[in-house]
Amino acid sequence: MRLRYTIPLVLPLLLSACGESYTPVDVYMATSPDCAAWQEGSRFELPRGISVSTTPPVMQPDGSTEFTFVYIVPRGERALFLTRDYNVTAPKGPVLAKAQLVTFYQRTTNSPAEIVEAIPKVPDMLIAGATGPETIWRVRLRVTEKLPERFDLTPPAFEIALNKYPMRTFTYRYFADRKAFGLCK
Repeated sequence: MRLRYTIPLVLPLLLSACGESYTPVDVYMATSPDCAAWQEGSRFELPRGISVSTTPPVMQPDGSTEFTFVYIVPRGERALFLTRDYNVTAPKGPVLAKAQLVTFYQRTTNSPAEIVEAIPKVPDMLIAGATGPETIWRVRLRVTEKLPERFDLTPPAFEIALNKYPMRTFTYRYFADRKAFGLCK
């Protein structure tokens, strides 16, 4: 009689124990107080082969700043956004601005770059296409506010296979020698 009640309680624990082990690496990108080292790009690995990467932002002639994030989702996988906000914050501090969506599009890795499907808003989830081994999701964002000398930008966190995962906080600062904002470590 006890076994009948024990199995429903223990089975979920056993199934969760069979899942893959994942420990996020460097959730906060800056590893030094001055964040003085320029980085050409940063890639954050998530479970099941999903990743997000970015490069230094681009200053626009109108004074705004554009950021690009690239998500890679392998065939058969999907990731649910927990929010739709890309927040610019003071280092480990309050929100200074919300980045505005410029473009969001997808294509499979075996499709020509010209063949893309634009999406008018941040979608609920990223789902891999069936026609290629991986689907590239590219998001371009713009911040019109004047940015401080140093700031963070955090993409929305994900839910992958019913588990919630944090997203890397990407760290930026102004590099006077390059006359540009860049990723820093």
